[in-house]
Amino acid sequence: MPELLQHTEAPSRNDAWLMFDRIAHRYDRLNHWLSFCQDVIWRKRMARYLPDQDGLRVLDLATGTADQLLYLVGDKRVASGVGMDLAGNMLAIGREKIARRGLEHKLRLSIGDTVSIPEEDDRVDVVTISFGIRNVFAVTEALTEMRRVLKPGGRALILEFSVPVNDTLRRIYFCYFRHILPRIGRVISGDPHAYRYLNETVEIFPCGEAFCSLMREAGFRNVRANPFTFGIVTIYQGDKE
Repeated sequence: MPELLQHTEAPSRNDAWLMFDRIAHRYDRLNHWLSFCQDVIWRKRMARYLPDQDGLRVLDLATGTADQLLYLVGDKRVASGVGMDLAGNMLAIGREKIARRGLEHKLRLSIGDTVSIPEEDDRVDVVTISFGIRNVFAVTEALTEMRRVLKPGGRALILEFSVPVNDTLRRIYFCYFRHILPRIGRVISGDPHAYRYLNETVEIFPCGEAFCSLMREAGFRNVRANPFTFGIVTIYQGDKE
């Protein structure tokens, strides 16, 4: 672990969804501003790693306001999608976005917990989660649940922040996350904890090969880490055999 991370203690994740409910009305705008609109590019890139087959049924966990689902359904391989989250206020905004696009026949949102997915075994072709796995208090259990609901041959895709390998970039990255992003986020969101929490979870969460190891332990095969934007984010993929 880089020396920059050693002092950070893990924040509580048990009630993270309550925090997101509080900032739901500003969540999308904040993400765009604080990432310099890179979040849109990152979410769209997820479609590159979909299985090469038609009629895919996607389950998006920690779906929030459904941005990831909306970007994925634009790919012709995706036939339908379900988004799950514990934050009801976020889901309400997501439903409005789905309705505005006339996609109610393809996309559905419901309350659901990542560590106890209300779905039967072997039900979906793809499980996705974007910027949500680090907020889960039991990551191993969440990965095991993701594998359980996948059909044989199905794929898990996980988009998450990671740590740049380059030392100079890493220092700039943490300077922004520790000192600039929390202050801007606090002012705009009105929540003093929300974007401090982001900083803390990103710094202590396993990334790269460490996270790949967790996926393998949960039973995934063909596990790969696909970093981009100088290693700031990574898309992890793993298949169920």
